Amino acid sequence: MKFRPSKKITTFYPPQRTLMGPGPSDIHPRVLSALSRPTIGYLDPVFVEMMEELKSMLRYAFQTANPLTFPVSGPGSVGMEMCFVNMVNPGDKVIVCRNGVFGGRMIENVERCQGVPVVVDDAWGTPVDPQKLEDTLKKHRDAKIVAFVQAETSTGVMSDARTLVEIAHRHHCLTIVDAVTSLGGAPLKVDEWGVDACYSASQKCLSCAPGLSPITFSERIVDMVKKRKEKVHSWFMDLGLLLGYWGNTTRTYHHTAPTNSLYALHESLLMLQEEGLEAAWARHQRNYKALKAGLETFGLRFLVEEKSRLPQMSAVHVLPGVDEKEVRRRLLHDYDLEIGAGLGDLAGKVWRFGIMGYSCKMENVMLCLCALETVLADMGVKVEFGAAESAAYHAYAANPSPLRSPRVAAG
Repeated sequence: MKFRPSKKITTFYPPQRTLMGPGPSDIHPRVLSALSRPTIGYLDPVFVEMMEELKSMLRYAFQTANPLTFPVSGPGSVGMEMCFVNMVNPGDKVIVCRNGVFGGRMIENVERCQGVPVVVDDAWGTPVDPQKLEDTLKKHRDAKIVAFVQAETSTGVMSDARTLVEIAHRHHCLTIVDAVTSLGGAPLKVDEWGVDACYSASQKCLSCAPGLSPITFSERIVDMVKKRKEKVHSWFMDLGLLLGYWGNTTRTYHHTAPTNSLYALHESLLMLQEEGLEAAWARHQRNYKALKAGLETFGLRFLVEEKSRLPQMSAVHVLPGVDEKEVRRRLLHDYDLEIGAGLGDLAGKVWRFGIMGYSCKMENVMLCLCALETVLADMGVKVEFGAAESAAYHAYAANPSPLRSPRVAAG
């Protein structure tokens, strides 16, 4: 029969990998189990009740009381676009802070919304400079929004979100904050810092399946959207329409929600709640310090200065004379271990090591160091066998763990 595939296709079984790149992260068995539960209708009363629990747990994760806090049906990029299409009107001047790939994507969003981007540039690997933002806002007093990435995945740098939001508000601007790689892994306090709009992603420190974008909007943004004089330039991402689906009263049909993915996010957020936010932040710090200690024994230099470094996402310079692609290939082929390559200007220059969510545990750190040691030695790099693992163990000993987290336990 025509149009049949040229080869016989059978059921797809992916290999079991250890994910230590920039995302996705490993998924806990409890979350995988949640994905397999029976599908029900998205207006089923039981599902609606689960939606309310999801919203409540997301408020805890974001540290906010915002009623409009929910998971967007789509990846973090959709969360980003939802903020811009609802908040930016044609002709609006938007200050965008760019210090990596994802700040650049924010500029693209402003342009597609027919806004006017004003770019505050900082070198890749450095945090957003608050003084540069202050100076730019003084020059552009008609700016309406400030947008920046709190945790830049392409470099592993953390910017001071609290200070940047305070500066923006002092100049009467709303704020859009990218927390894709920070939510659940590093301090993020939406209400305390006064963030107006913030989005994240399910597959990073939440260790859920990719395809959902947790998002939160302040009442100030909700009021602004309700007063818009023209339609939002996206039907799917129109907050005015979604209020009827994710609101607090009656549910109206908007789209077919990804029910099983939402089950998984519910379980992931429940596990975060069981562990506790501060405990999760501390766990990421503890494992980062061990990974750092081990990586430094190979002579690897970090792209980001210590004070601005993300614990869950480390970018290190490739060793001179080493084929960075071959190292990643061997780690994947020989050890089923994935690490990340550099993006944009950093392509071919750095490796990115992620320890996020369920991937953030001692056994992953030790596997990574042992595998990297063997691969580098096989490629002719002089290494002291056992030094990396020993350095990591000493780092763990210097920073004892509390009771074992349910988020990293096996069952």
